Amino acid sequence: MWGEHDGMGWWMLFGSVWFVVFWGFVIWLFARVLGRSDSRESREDAALEILKRRYARGEITKEEYEVMRRDIS
Repeated sequence: MWGEHDGMGWWMLFGSVWFVVFWGFVIWLFARVLGRSDSRESREDAALEILKRRYARGEITKEEYEVMRRDIS
């Protein structure tokens, strides 16, 4: 009677797969949230640096610089 269910069985394999899927989703979600905040700040910084260089080279006027800087921020 007790010998009929030796070994892991399909339910143990099924549970292991769901365990890996669950933790994979948690890690992916965590990385996604952290990556989103960092990338936005770096894009704003990059855009502001480009704007500063254009103003320094004289490509845009002070008024244009101020308007674009407000738009970026």
